[in-house]
Amino acid sequence: MSSVNSAHSVVEPSLTTKRIAGAIVILYALITMVPLAWIFLTSIKSPPDSISYPPKILFSPTLEGYCNLFTTRTRQTPDYIAALPAPTSTCDEVTRKRNMVIAGPSNFLPRFINSLVIAFGSTFLAVFLGTLAAYGFSRFKVPLADDLLFFILSTRMMPPIAVAIPIFLMYRELGLSDTALGMILLYTAVNVSLAVWLLKGFIDEIPREYEEAAMIDGYTRLQAFWKVVLPQATTGIAATAIFCLIFAWNEYAFAALLTSGSAQTAPPFIPTIIGEGGQDWPAVAAGTTIFLVPILVFTILLRKQLLRGITFGAVRK
Repeated sequence: MSSVNSAHSVVEPSLTTKRIAGAIVILYALITMVPLAWIFLTSIKSPPDSISYPPKILFSPTLEGYCNLFTTRTRQTPDYIAALPAPTSTCDEVTRKRNMVIAGPSNFLPRFINSLVIAFGSTFLAVFLGTLAAYGFSRFKVPLADDLLFFILSTRMMPPIAVAIPIFLMYRELGLSDTALGMILLYTAVNVSLAVWLLKGFIDEIPREYEEAAMIDGYTRLQAFWKVVLPQATTGIAATAIFCLIFAWNEYAFAALLTSGSAQTAPPFIPTIIGEGGQDWPAVAAGTTIFLVPILVFTILLRKQLLRGITFGAVRK
């Protein structure tokens, strides 16, 4: 008689466990995607459909929300609109159906560009400074290293409202209020603590012997760092950049307090989009949809590095 081998690994999950876990992950993904799908659907609704009750699932899609987002409009009489030449664009045609004409571009595009410059600029500086600091803490004997690391981390624990007024007064004296440079420096200061802690863990996992071998071959410390450590830490740098960018991209409190004109970013601008008779919800949803695209593309491009970075060092040989 052949014996049946019933032995199984205590580490490898069973088929039932995998199916249950997969179902939970799929359910969670669907639930989290519902708000995003609703925002997109609202962006292609007309203003009456966007505030109808009960909410409309079936509706005639329109680009009015996107047109209202990128343009400013003025109401005119039907006789004035009838005397105008034929519409030259979809937005012009949609606007005239509301007895309005396009007066010029809106401020959304400059605010969106400000978000790109400030978020990516601060992310680059935070990751650059964080990499250097993390390498120093990892490779050199720094006096009171544990205390310094805790102090660096503690700056991340402070709620923004606790330091908002001092920062506002300091920026006003230094002339950094409502400037892209001021916001980049502020977001860099906030993000550098996260970068140091994340990158120190990654650099600790890189064997020192690699650098020692490179320096024996004639490399300087800087050359060993550039040619040996950085390529090994690319995964951690990419993961850290994503987390830093998400904070800088979504930050609202400091942006609302310290900017109001030329350096204002998209988060405090989008909620202020006002339409005729109240909030223009299709335009707000259109702005939110467009605002999601850069961070989504950046995360997708670095998704492999992000997954490797999260699991880096979880299994030791």
